[in-house]
Amino acid sequence: MVNDGAAGRGTVTPRAEIALRAITDDRDTPERLHRVLEQSLVFAGATFAAVYAPDEDGDLLCLVESAGVPRTLYGLRDSYPVAGRSTAADAHRDRRPVWVSPAELAARADSRRTPGPEFHLAALPASRDTHGGCLLAVSEDPHGFDTDQRKALELIADAVTCPAPPAHPEGGELPPHAFALAMDTGRVEVGDGILDLFGLTRDDFDGKVETLLGLTVPEDLPSLMSVVEADHMSVGDRELEFRVLRPAGPPRWLRLRGRMQPGGEGQQARLVGTVVDASQLRSDVTDVARVQRLAAALSTAGTVRDVSQAVVAALRRPLRADRIALAELEHDRLVVTVLDPPEPEAWPELWRLEWRTEWPDAPVRAMPTLAAALREGRAQIWPSGTTLEPALADVGPGGLAVLPLSAGGRMAGACLIGWDSPHDFGPDERALLTASAGLAGQALMRAHAFDAEHELVGMLQRQLLPRRLPRLPGAEAVARYLPATAGLEVGGDWYDVIPLPDHHVALVIGDVQGHSPAAATLMGQMRTALRAYAVEGHPPDVVVSHANRLLVDMETDLFATCAYVDVDMEEGTAWCVRAGHLHPVLRHPDGSAQVVETEGGPPLGVLTQADFPMTPIRLQPGTLLALTTDGLVESADTDIDEGMDRFAQRLARSDPAHLGLVADGLLGNARRSDDVALLLMRYDGMAVRPRRETWSVWRVPEAVRHARRFTKRTLRAWGVAAHADAVLLIVSELVTNALVHTEGPVRMDLTLVGNRMRIAVADASPRTPVKPTSIGWEATGGRGLLLVEAMSAAWGTVPVSGGKQVWSELVLEP
Repeated sequence: MVNDGAAGRGTVTPRAEIALRAITDDRDTPERLHRVLEQSLVFAGATFAAVYAPDEDGDLLCLVESAGVPRTLYGLRDSYPVAGRSTAADAHRDRRPVWVSPAELAARADSRRTPGPEFHLAALPASRDTHGGCLLAVSEDPHGFDTDQRKALELIADAVTCPAPPAHPEGGELPPHAFALAMDTGRVEVGDGILDLFGLTRDDFDGKVETLLGLTVPEDLPSLMSVVEADHMSVGDRELEFRVLRPAGPPRWLRLRGRMQPGGEGQQARLVGTVVDASQLRSDVTDVARVQRLAAALSTAGTVRDVSQAVVAALRRPLRADRIALAELEHDRLVVTVLDPPEPEAWPELWRLEWRTEWPDAPVRAMPTLAAALREGRAQIWPSGTTLEPALADVGPGGLAVLPLSAGGRMAGACLIGWDSPHDFGPDERALLTASAGLAGQALMRAHAFDAEHELVGMLQRQLLPRRLPRLPGAEAVARYLPATAGLEVGGDWYDVIPLPDHHVALVIGDVQGHSPAAATLMGQMRTALRAYAVEGHPPDVVVSHANRLLVDMETDLFATCAYVDVDMEEGTAWCVRAGHLHPVLRHPDGSAQVVETEGGPPLGVLTQADFPMTPIRLQPGTLLALTTDGLVESADTDIDEGMDRFAQRLARSDPAHLGLVADGLLGNARRSDDVALLLMRYDGMAVRPRRETWSVWRVPEAVRHARRFTKRTLRAWGVAAHADAVLLIVSELVTNALVHTEGPVRMDLTLVGNRMRIAVADASPRTPVKPTSIGWEATGGRGLLLVEAMSAAWGTVPVSGGKQVWSELVLEP
């Protein structure tokens, strides 16, 4: 929604006048009325706008057309008694604007029936309307409509014209091409001209709408049912073209135009309108052939992506469109599945900002015009010059068509078609769009059901993978996982990124044999085991060796491959250990890429006693490290070595500045016959390298004094001797605890990063020190950890190679 605020008459009002002039130049059509109402959302900041007009008897003001959020959110009715005390009735009777605040609205009980957000309500008589209609607008702004917005609403009310009430007097005959459908019973009254178009006589027709639907071409039934089904109807006009079968010759094209008349006060809701012959406006063969080809393509489309690509292929070239997008509607987001052209630069800025994973998605709330079209459930066409929000205007500056894709009473998605140069929407194109929307909606629902089942199958595996990757010092990492589309069995691919002490990071990727729940369960166990062994502080070969012995002891028939890379972020070095897995791939800062030949051991779970050698890797700042599974590089017709070479070539052509786009590009051509895991890390180097010193504590009577003396010298060398008192107190307590309560070697590490000082004391005991809950006045010990806690910004304990490390961090203020 565009809100111009207090921009003055110099901006808001002239823009509204220009937009309304372009609309009012058109003939009086339901589309024109809806476009007029949309200007209330754009120029007056309204969240809802509607037109009410008197019924045939003049006793009720009935809702004719609306735009914006659903009226039920504000408790607004579909009709109001003309003689009643309501805002709409007051404006209609007095022919003057009525502005109502939330407090005043509370006193009008008949104007609000359900709780909702506080809002201001405005009602203005439609000056040009000969039927006495009025404009109703809602604002959720706490201050209501300001002066400029009121002027804009007055301009919009002047432009409102309502269609005449349908001529259907009680006991009278309908015009030849008119109909009236009772939504509750399915009984329909039709004129003689409609019966002639369907090839029926008055005696042959039984008054049931099903009889007429049975004479239509089956492919047109979905779009036709979207008009005549009552469970998802909303107030507004309906227009579509469909075909009816004839005893001889090709089907006849008919055009239906209808309007929903709400029920109430003892009257049932009706759909009234006309049906006329549209054959002379169409090229008989071309459009039918296009629809038939689309129907054939959709019949073999299994996934949502397949459906989207079939729709794009069938529509873009015949319509000579510059861009086309098909999207699913998931909650309040429009998740785009196919874009043509696929380049981000061809699409609006909002879409590029919301770019995610394989395709972008954007919130529907950011495009109220599109949201209104989806609620109404009918194709919308906006020619060149129509005022739209930027997210839509840039899709089709020369013209935009939006096809809501509905089926089974629910909205499945939307198709957006845009032109850059001004485009004239002929009747043939409108009919093609309507028919295509019905077919695509049904196919999209079928594909969505298949994708949903496949999603459920892969849910277990995704739950076992990391929900998000940690932020790394001096590097950035992204990961992707794609389940296989062939079959519905879950796979065993996994990845992990494990932060380790001293600015080390472990990158892990693996693949459990087979596709089954057992494989997914084993994958979760292996990932947990590797993480636990790594956090204990073991070197890479020991971590993998422990995981191997664990898998052997589990006595499972499955094995797993794995690649484990321990990266030192400070030095830019890494150690790689492979257990039957693919080699890592490096993209160097100069743009070249290579498959790093590393030593390896057997897959995990095959041999009890197995060696897993380590291979060193050097990382320059700007280097991109890639780990993947065989599902991305191997297929029935591609050798794994050839696949790795192609993978390296695609990596070399990528831009490492945008790792997410790199990952999506690498997965774009995946055959998906097997599940795929991909892990990328760009090493940038640490901007501030830590300063470190280590001291081996001797078990001698003067050990604590020696540790303090070493610490004092180090602080003086680093230029932070002013903070020696606090640091030396913590050193004394941690070293004393290690010497008194443990046996074996003790090591003290001092680290300075910026203004943060870290003191860490490691010993051979795995027991975690316990902070006392209370200390009596006569106690001679137990206060050490309390002092450490009081002096530290943070402190804790981590396991290290069979022992532990107790650490403390201080912030050294200038």
